[in-house]
Amino acid sequence: MLEFWHDLFDPGTIFLRYALIAGLLASLPFGVVGTLVVTRRITAIAGAISHAVLGGVGLALYCNRVWGWEFLTPMLGAALAAVAAALLIGVVSLFAREREDTIIGVVWALGMSVGLLFLAATPGYVDLQGYLFGNILLLSKPEIYWTLALDAVVLIPAALFYNQLLAMSFDLCFAELRGVRVRLMYLLLLVLIALTIVLMVNVVGIVLVIALLTLPAATAGCFVRHLYSMMIAAALWCMVLVAGGLAASYSWNLPTGPVIVVLAAVCYLAALGTAGLRGKRR
Repeated sequence: MLEFWHDLFDPGTIFLRYALIAGLLASLPFGVVGTLVVTRRITAIAGAISHAVLGGVGLALYCNRVWGWEFLTPMLGAALAAVAAALLIGVVSLFAREREDTIIGVVWALGMSVGLLFLAATPGYVDLQGYLFGNILLLSKPEIYWTLALDAVVLIPAALFYNQLLAMSFDLCFAELRGVRVRLMYLLLLVLIALTIVLMVNVVGIVLVIALLTLPAATAGCFVRHLYSMMIAAALWCMVLVAGGLAASYSWNLPTGPVIVVLAAVCYLAALGTAGLRGKRR
């Protein structure tokens, strides 16, 4: 651990600072949106969106290398695919007669399959493991700016429509009676989830991102009862997990994404045990 903190301020290891900054910045919307995901119990939808991201990444890389579309970066492709998947799930769930779990399964499997096909057809080397499990140590300064931009796109609407999202998260009928446009807010929530997922793809990867979206919020929910308190606690806890996981993985030469997720899971189980003991004592 001491080696990590020493190298963090070494001019020759600027990639460590980029990794830590990106992880901390991405933790803010993860705390906010993750709380809404846990409260609304839509983890399966978030999982489908996260896996559909691979389709956008594969398409972007293919277009970039085969057709020379340099503007279509993997991150942009991931964002477009995530938003498209979110809107598809939302529109079908709200306006069609198809079961929600069916469309979730379709989007989940189709996104992964399309992504793998495009990656297989893409010439040259493709770091598939980096996209699936993350590679935070390869982040650069432009990706820090991209993270800042996505932070603003996610957090500003969440703040502006906080009361509507709060009402919708706990009681849809009550929210509708109070004049909240429930369907529109639901679609907005899904889009916010999609953009938040893109923020952490480089940190923990497509496969593990759903764990980091839900575990910090679930851990915070063991100790707080108000939604805004849960959001703040989840964001701060996500920062601690990212920093701790990055330090541990660097010190022990392990992949960063899995270390962060294992740490988050252990802490969640410990929080459940602590909350259970407190409940028994009362």
